[in-house]
Amino acid sequence: MSVHTIALTVVGGLVGLLVVVYAVMVYNGLVRLNRNIDRAWSNIDVLRKQRADELDKLIDTVEQYMDYEERVLQEVTEARERVRQADNPDEASNADAQLEGALANLFARAEDYPDLKAQDSFQQLQERISALEEQIADRREFYNESVNTYNIRINQIPYNIVAGLMNYQARDLFEADESELQDVDVGDAFGS
Repeated sequence: MSVHTIALTVVGGLVGLLVVVYAVMVYNGLVRLNRNIDRAWSNIDVLRKQRADELDKLIDTVEQYMDYEERVLQEVTEARERVRQADNPDEASNADAQLEGALANLFARAEDYPDLKAQDSFQQLQERISALEEQIADRREFYNESVNTYNIRINQIPYNIVAGLMNYQARDLFEADESELQDVDVGDAFGS
């Protein structure tokens, strides 16, 4: 074997090794992005579970005072159940929108019950649910950032080649329900 052949073999081997190392890095990057999306969704689920637990306590507290508001409580209970059963971003978005509407209605109706509004437990639960709603919104934003980064990456060269081999598909963003995008009638919210 000549020196020239050995040199070409070594160079070819190094280039091949670099290609394999780069392909592994691309693969690992896509796996990390995909897992970040799953983790972000799980984090949303954790907060949604906490909110559901707080809603159970809120409903128990409100039931003692709102004897004639069975429809309002039923609305919250049904919406909470839809949230618990949602297992993808579209279902969760729709269920969350229904729950937020039901809670807004419940809190508006609570205005008619001064004894209920004066209850520390009601105030604490209302504040806790509001804080959880804010945290859920933050986590949705992080989820969407993760999905967007992933979706861009799987369409870029050379990531799209590896993504195609791995059958990685674009993921759906968490989008607001159409009812959440409507203008709010402030007068209606305050009963005027």
